Amino acid sequence: MVKRFETKLADSKSQTYKELFKRLQGNPILTSNDLPYAANTIFNPAATLYNNKVLLLARVEDRRGFSHLVKAVSDDGISNWIIDEKPTLEPDPENYPEEEWGIEDPRITWVEEIGKYAVVYTSFSRGGPLVSMALTEDFETYERLGPIMPPEDKDAALFPRRINGKWLLIHRPINANYGPEAHIWISKSDDLKYWGEHQILIHARKGAWWDSNKVGLSTPPLETPEGWLILYHGVRLTAAGAIYRLGLALLDLENPCRVLRRSDEWVFGPQECYEREGDVADVVFPCGWVLNKETGRINLYYGAADTCIAMATANLNDLLDYIKRCPEPKHNE
Repeated sequence: MVKRFETKLADSKSQTYKELFKRLQGNPILTSNDLPYAANTIFNPAATLYNNKVLLLARVEDRRGFSHLVKAVSDDGISNWIIDEKPTLEPDPENYPEEEWGIEDPRITWVEEIGKYAVVYTSFSRGGPLVSMALTEDFETYERLGPIMPPEDKDAALFPRRINGKWLLIHRPINANYGPEAHIWISKSDDLKYWGEHQILIHARKGAWWDSNKVGLSTPPLETPEGWLILYHGVRLTAAGAIYRLGLALLDLENPCRVLRRSDEWVFGPQECYEREGDVADVVFPCGWVLNKETGRINLYYGAADTCIAMATANLNDLLDYIKRCPEPKHNE
């Protein structure tokens, strides 16, 4: 039976809608026990379609505490994963010193103009986390572009095409001098290397909100006829620790710097034991989703409690119907 619940939306009228994301009954789909080599955890996977199969590029934390990326491929995106026998993309601190303490949390974007996949990931440097990028055609060899944002910055993904002649990147810088708040930013580039025209895209809200302390991009932006669909995580600090939940936003198709809608409520949060118990409790953290264009079904791949990988499904039309009923964001919201 589909669960249903009531919510108050922008017009203050009560609306009823389906639960947007449905967890796979067989969750988690991947744990460290599935790896062909010893490691602590596997989580926060990027996802894409490659050769008509679902490909994950997952973060693996080794038993030192350092992270690398490993590739896993499945015909149905659920089971029978074929995982590389060794790390797919490892830190290379000798040539890229910003990767000294590991690489993590990738997002994958297919870029038609250059005929390559852009893998945007976080490099963990001595000076803090920063955004790096690598390009690949086959997920076997990678052309590192190095860091594209200074520390501290993370949670980044590239738009799949130029808009008004510019490449666009969503990311989340942090400035510890201004307290615990961290907002989602958007920046522009002519060459994928040097970025400017920075501006805040989505503010962290204040007070009791579920996304009141930090917000950050989750999955890469998804292009739809209604606009760019954004799934983002919000962090609320509680007496028991931080809780990571997910919300939706919709950006203007030809001006993604303009937020058309933003959900007031979270649409997915830690609920099951594998999401609430682990190395970092109460975390759902997606870095990738895959859309079946024929059926409209979305497979959402997420890290659960920084310990394992789980999956949930949604229907694109349901997500768009929901977000179009959400409020237009107010100033600084």
